Amino acid sequence: MSEFSELEAELRNAVRGEVGFDVTSRALVTMDASNYRRVPAGVVAPRDADDVAAVLEVCRTRGVPVVARGGGTSIAGQATGTGVVLDLTRHMNRLLGLDPATRTAVVQPGLVLDRLQEAAAPHGLRFGPDPSTHGRCTLGGMIGNNSCGSHSVAWGTTADSVHELDVLTARGRRLRLGRDWAGAPDGLRELVAGDLALLRTGFPELPRRISGYALDALLPEKGADVARSFCGSEGTLGILTEATVRLVESPRARALAVLGYADESAAAEAAAGLLPHGPLTVEGMAADLVPSATGLPRGGAWLFVETGGESAAEARARADAVVAAADALDALVVTDAAGQRALWRVREDAAGTATRMPDGREAWPGWEDCAVPPARLGAYLRDFRALLTAHGLRGTPYGHFGDGCVHVRIDFDLMGEAGVARFRRFSEELADVVVAHGGSLSGEHGDGLARAELLPRMYGDELVALFGRAKGIWDPDDLLNPGVLVRPAPLDANLRFAVLPREPVPVAFGYPADGGDFSAAVRRCVGVAKCRTTGPSGASVMCPSFRVTGEEEHSTRGRARLLHEMLAGELVTDGWRSTEVRDALDLCLSCKGCRSDCPVGVDMATYKAEFLHQHYAGRRRPAAHYSMGWLPRWLRLVARTRTAAAVNALASVRPLAALAKRLGGIAPERRIPRLAAEPFSRWQRRRQRGRLRGWAAQARAGRRPELPARLAFLWPDTFTEYLSPEVGRAAVRVLEAAGVGVVPLPTRRWRARRSDDGGLEGFGMSVLNPRRTRACCGLTYLSTGQLDRARAVLRETLDLLEPFLLLPSDPDPDSDPDVDSDPAFDPDGEFPFPPPFVVLEPSCAAALRADLPELLPDDPRAARLAARVLTFAEALERLAPDWAPPRLDRPVTGQTHCHQHAVLGDTPDRRLREAAALTGDLVGGCCGLAGNFGFEKGHFEVSKACAEEQLLPAVREAEPGTVVLADGFSCRTQLEQLAGVHARHLAEVLAEVLPKGLEEEA
Repeated sequence: MSEFSELEAELRNAVRGEVGFDVTSRALVTMDASNYRRVPAGVVAPRDADDVAAVLEVCRTRGVPVVARGGGTSIAGQATGTGVVLDLTRHMNRLLGLDPATRTAVVQPGLVLDRLQEAAAPHGLRFGPDPSTHGRCTLGGMIGNNSCGSHSVAWGTTADSVHELDVLTARGRRLRLGRDWAGAPDGLRELVAGDLALLRTGFPELPRRISGYALDALLPEKGADVARSFCGSEGTLGILTEATVRLVESPRARALAVLGYADESAAAEAAAGLLPHGPLTVEGMAADLVPSATGLPRGGAWLFVETGGESAAEARARADAVVAAADALDALVVTDAAGQRALWRVREDAAGTATRMPDGREAWPGWEDCAVPPARLGAYLRDFRALLTAHGLRGTPYGHFGDGCVHVRIDFDLMGEAGVARFRRFSEELADVVVAHGGSLSGEHGDGLARAELLPRMYGDELVALFGRAKGIWDPDDLLNPGVLVRPAPLDANLRFAVLPREPVPVAFGYPADGGDFSAAVRRCVGVAKCRTTGPSGASVMCPSFRVTGEEEHSTRGRARLLHEMLAGELVTDGWRSTEVRDALDLCLSCKGCRSDCPVGVDMATYKAEFLHQHYAGRRRPAAHYSMGWLPRWLRLVARTRTAAAVNALASVRPLAALAKRLGGIAPERRIPRLAAEPFSRWQRRRQRGRLRGWAAQARAGRRPELPARLAFLWPDTFTEYLSPEVGRAAVRVLEAAGVGVVPLPTRRWRARRSDDGGLEGFGMSVLNPRRTRACCGLTYLSTGQLDRARAVLRETLDLLEPFLLLPSDPDPDSDPDVDSDPAFDPDGEFPFPPPFVVLEPSCAAALRADLPELLPDDPRAARLAARVLTFAEALERLAPDWAPPRLDRPVTGQTHCHQHAVLGDTPDRRLREAAALTGDLVGGCCGLAGNFGFEKGHFEVSKACAEEQLLPAVREAEPGTVVLADGFSCRTQLEQLAGVHARHLAEVLAEVLPKGLEEEA
């Protein structure tokens, strides 16, 4: 029995909600979005206030601390604890009422802010505060931290929007907090009356003063507002069970003025001067946090100033007035909603992107949100920069410049003793700088474990002692979130990095962006929890399994937390053999959505492949790893023996198909796809022989063969080769119509011919190695974590293609006006530049472009091949820039492939569709099949639910005659099996309207 067995049993008997004292439940909540880690005894998901009361009673009897937790996006460590963590997001997450007449809403603490905004929007209303984590932060967490967000210059902090709060004290008393001492616990009124002078003089006046307890809200001249005073108490005074909040009128139209300045200090100096114009936001950020300044005004830093109005013209006029009043280097006014969303995403993702310096060095919170009076922000930033320099540190400030609140991640070394000591010294000195400017140690995210120790520097010992007396009135047993705000833990204790291994662990992938260190790769997850976003996802993909199950362990963050604990070895004690990590990763679709959608670039698909590789090393694997992981091998065998028809016939016999699926670990609900009668490459070789005969005939007749100006290899991926060769045939037709010659990949190794000085002179077929082989991207081995086999397959592919990879890079056509007129090859067999490799299957292209160089980082051929991989649309754009596709004038629907979205990008595809007059956008999300995932036994329901999130509704709602596009074989298969819809690759759609040609002869 564990040390907490009796506590667990008592809680199970006392509450109706879930009680989790298992390793996974505890590991998922050891951290929030801060630098801190505390291991809880267990987690309870209460169903209602009665369950909360029952938990408090059991824990009070046993002296076990209780911490309330919402979305877990706190940046100061206050959402972690060593006792029982209350997960208020699972059940206590409803909107209980919304009254447009009084502009109020009644919410439970686990309600995500965006759900409230969606309900209020039809009434022209919204909740004023909106942190950048609005898609996953909860109202309870916002009240606990007194959160603000970018619109605080217009609508204030959460405390400004709170009307009444239903709270349970640690001793089980139910209070309804409000103005005029409503709900005040016994003794609180007397405490305030005894220290009126201190409360009137001890708090700095500034819009973002979040630190400490807001005891000054209890002053009689401020309405003795107990609810407002409770805001920002970080779960240390009581447990919120329900809240009545105020809503504000949302402007009918908005405009965004983007103002460019030389640096962030200049932007900060200008921010306060814009407040008289009544903006909705005055946000600042520097160029360090902007992946690309394309589309932004000139400058090294920018202010994002949003204005509102009853009409678009009024909002635009106000934005123009801001531009006229601003002393900016350059300015831009954006009025279209899509353009504004794109810019705001850059700002909202800054909490994640700021965790990496431009040189890749890690940066951390800790001084994430201090605030000073807006008029002093420029001077403060100069002092802040000077202090960074004095300590040899770097950071990039950004944030709510109109309110004087600065966010920053700093490249502290929190892995070693010297770095932690510097962290402490810097924190103490910066606290003094903030106070010298009349500021608050916290301007948004609370004090938590990061700053509570320093509160005496801001408030003085007398006022901090008063905080302690207030805590004693609310929570005399110190049950609620001890170590936070009152009697704080040291700011350099409980750091989450202390438990990680100091030396890199041996791994298969290279992790080039993390210095080859798997621990550093896992540390990328800082907990901002964008992967927990629910609701409409637009073009984003992450995280499909969480969006279906709602379980933290199925989010990217949850899986990263379990990997962190696996490396730590305290909770998860069996390392790579961990069943907890294995089970959490089981529903990861390897969609790679997190690689692009996660602000810090967590790549859970790679981590999953790594884990499976290590987990099953020397052990028997699941049947699906052999049946689907070895798919290229099985299909190649069928092709060689020419038994596709027989396999299809056997698969159509239900008992035989059921037996095969059972033996292969395949979901019984799935139909086995039919194999093509003829593989694509066989057709391509026959067709190529016909073309060569035609060219030879032209030469014999004295005519110069009409050779294409450009060549490209067409990669015969497993899916195109054996399952959908019609896609390959269509791509050949389109590429050749565009003037691109399509060359089959070699199936025997070529021999390089070198000159005396070692340079490449030419090459030819090797007579010493007649064995045929096939190029393969290794995708199925990668996705099942068979990395040794994947590495061998990829090395064999590189060996096969080596002569072509030794050729010089393709010159830039813009730099050489004659390059397009040069033949792709001449009679001597020399190439002026190497043909690229056109890959039609997005998942295979992504494997070659991303996984190949990361799995073989020491083989220069891997990087060369990755650089020469083109998608179908990229090939047309690069090799035939003047070609105009046929116009189809039809609407399209379907889905952008996950790997296309995450690794390859779809901008060329969008341009190609536009040129072909294919109108409409493809949806985001994931089809849910994701290669082998949706075929594996036990995954069917999740796979189907993923498809129902965006893809299937979009197809059902499409008008008759709409073209259904899906470039991935998995996406097409999912549509066929779940909706009976025949989707097509873009190449097929374009080829359909081309005139018939030579290919019909083959």
